[in-house]
Amino acid sequence: MSETTAPGSRFPLAEAHDPDLGQNSLQSYELSGDEHFSLAVQTGPGGDQRPELVLAKALDREEAAFHELVLRASDGGDPARTGTARIRVTVLDANDNAPVFSQAEYTVRVPEDVPVGSVLVTVTATDADEGLNGQVKYSLKRITEKASKILQLDPEMGAIKLLQSLDFEEGDYYELEVQAHDGGGLFDTAKFGITVTDVNDNAPELTVSSALSAISEDAPSGTVVALLHVHDLDSGANGEVRCSLDGGVPFRLQKSFQDYYRQPELVLEGALDREKQSSFELVLTAVDGGDPARSGTVLVRVNVMDLNDNPPVFNKKVYEARVAENLPAGSQVLQVRATDADAGTNGQMSYS
Repeated sequence: MSETTAPGSRFPLAEAHDPDLGQNSLQSYELSGDEHFSLAVQTGPGGDQRPELVLAKALDREEAAFHELVLRASDGGDPARTGTARIRVTVLDANDNAPVFSQAEYTVRVPEDVPVGSVLVTVTATDADEGLNGQVKYSLKRITEKASKILQLDPEMGAIKLLQSLDFEEGDYYELEVQAHDGGGLFDTAKFGITVTDVNDNAPELTVSSALSAISEDAPSGTVVALLHVHDLDSGANGEVRCSLDGGVPFRLQKSFQDYYRQPELVLEGALDREKQSSFELVLTAVDGGDPARSGTVLVRVNVMDLNDNPPVFNKKVYEARVAENLPAGSQVLQVRATDADAGTNGQMSYS
């Protein structure tokens, strides 16, 4: 009988037969088994007794799929004689249990570099019913358009797979509702939150936002030569950037008014001498805090403008020449030479 059978329902049982007569004939029935059933005996038109099985308590197949009973028939003889019949009641399943998720909300964390095709999480719901009533399938009840292009749900296994590569910088959280439904139309719903964790997959970008094309060789220490900008798409330690400058040059990096790590300044530190070095190629490096760390570099060329800080210098302190007394006028007697370390017009000389 179905587990939805209403208490009080009656089911006729096979009658016992006793060929004896009078007091020695069939006199009574008795039922033993469990509390779900009781016995009722109806008297027929000819005075015969007709046993009926009465459902006394609601059935639940998930608690007991079978009930074993014993029907005993007794006569009135002395001594009395009895006969028994075993009754096996099979409880038929009804779709009285909906699928159930173990919790209403689930969260999972996955790194952004998880391979495409990976199963991010497998959802599971149980149904106490059997057969078609206990077969659970899964479907997406609510999902954003963006998530639907990235995630796919297997309706049979409940596996949520990755269709496209994740990118923490484009989306770090996806929420969806999964519905588990059985063959009888009952269902349960659970929310799933997928948090994408950052991976250090972006190198810092170091750019020059403003720079002097040249600096005078008498520029004072502290002169700002270039303004830099640092950008890293990663977050947390992966996006924390430190900048450095190759050593051995009269320049340094210093904190800007706004943000030391995002907008450092390149300033002059020490005296310049164009005559010793007319230009500098400075290598600036930005390194993030990831493990392993990623880095980016930029090259800044600084030209040193000439200052007229060097006088002409003769290559000799004293020049001597011996000439014949009959040397014609206009003849070259000797040649003097001077040099000037400066450049351009500052290094162009005339003699007098």
